[in-house]
Amino acid sequence: MIKIEQVLDILKQDKNFRDIAYQGDYAYNWSGVTFDHLSYDSRHVTPSSLFFAKGAVFKKEFLQGAVEKGLAFYIAEKDYEVGIPAILVNDIKQAMSLIAMAFYDNPQDKLKILAFTGTKGKTTAAYFAYNIFKQSQKPAMLSTMNTTLDGETFFKSQLTTPESLDLFEMMAQAVENGRSHLIMEVSSQAFLVKRVYGLTFDVGVFLNISPDHIGPIEHPTFEDYFYHKRLLMENSRAVVVNSGMDHFAILRDQVASIPHDFYGELSDNQIKNSRAFDFDLTGKLAGHYDIQLIGDFNQENALAAGLACLRLGASPADIQRGIAETTVPGRMEVLTQTNGAKVFVDYAHNGDSLKKLLSVVAQHQSGKNILILGAPGNKGESRRADFGAVINHHPDLEVILSADDPNKEDPQVICQEIASHIKRPVEIIVDREKAIKTALQLTQTAQDAVIIAGKGADAFQIVDGKRASYAGDLAIAKKYLNS
Repeated sequence: MIKIEQVLDILKQDKNFRDIAYQGDYAYNWSGVTFDHLSYDSRHVTPSSLFFAKGAVFKKEFLQGAVEKGLAFYIAEKDYEVGIPAILVNDIKQAMSLIAMAFYDNPQDKLKILAFTGTKGKTTAAYFAYNIFKQSQKPAMLSTMNTTLDGETFFKSQLTTPESLDLFEMMAQAVENGRSHLIMEVSSQAFLVKRVYGLTFDVGVFLNISPDHIGPIEHPTFEDYFYHKRLLMENSRAVVVNSGMDHFAILRDQVASIPHDFYGELSDNQIKNSRAFDFDLTGKLAGHYDIQLIGDFNQENALAAGLACLRLGASPADIQRGIAETTVPGRMEVLTQTNGAKVFVDYAHNGDSLKKLLSVVAQHQSGKNILILGAPGNKGESRRADFGAVINHHPDLEVILSADDPNKEDPQVICQEIASHIKRPVEIIVDREKAIKTALQLTQTAQDAVIIAGKGADAFQIVDGKRASYAGDLAIAKKYLNS
């Protein structure tokens, strides 16, 4: 519940209130009005809802439909003149976040919140942190892969970082469920469109940075992308930063006055004696660690998560056990064909993560390696050239280009664009299931490998703005494993 007086006070303190507009022919008495529901979906309103008219494609008819359902108040950046009072603000997204905090009784103050950002590795690092905390604490997790608010039920998230109204409702549910910690992935988009406006994190972790999410509907430049990533550092009480990442000097100077830990090559917290399934650490977490996820980058993610959890009360023993227990759906999942060939299913979906994935596979599989790859439509268009550049550094790699969330674009055209950046012939099989089946039939020995990159554990294809039926890369690979 929240009273309109509270709403106006919040907006005024944020210097975001402009006016209450009303076209009625009498003075509207809004004193004492109370809202018991917040919504930004005009299909889900009640007479006591406070509605937020947000989005570049918001239409007046959406609001008119809500009014017909009894809606009495809304917040917007302009007066839509639909016969009910409009609370006018300069920034609807800022208003949503701060009002949601108050409406849900500031759940962020009742949880220890750990946030991960980075071009890659957020989900894996979040899973490491979740498994570390669950040894002795009661964590909740908001992840691209899976979200849990009670530690028992898991569901797929629509966004890396939920819209603010959903985010604070989820936090409140986690508090109600007795959770002590919340682990979040925080995307650059979350800061760009102010989904986490006004939120302070107990620990923020910056894993890495490389060009991604640059395009007409995302970030216009790399500088803009990096800037919005760095906002996590400004909004965290303590931070953990990868000293081996590109542009580390900028982060080092930015966090100098904030309690911090660095890890990697320019710090005391380093990985030593790295092997496929175990490694040693120096520094604050000195000791021996077992790990199920192969690849140096996964060991780096484990180290980052361990340092962050240490700051939030995890013991060294909890960190060792949590790292050893961690697996992640769609991250370096490995199957074996009857001929001994390996099948790697991984979420690698940009140039940098693909580069690391291919490098790890090459360390273990010296035979014929076959890559299945696509690129999403209507987002991250720079990835297509990046994929070509990475593939060109692996001249012996066989490549099959296929559909990967084509959305409103033609997947054949997307594949052809990727192919235009590759300096040798590649095969295009748009049907992803057929592409996987074909690749598995090409292996012959235990040294061969099929690498299925991009979708990870996603059991859908985004086509024309909607989720279309798709069994998932892992399920399809299992289906044809012995064919």
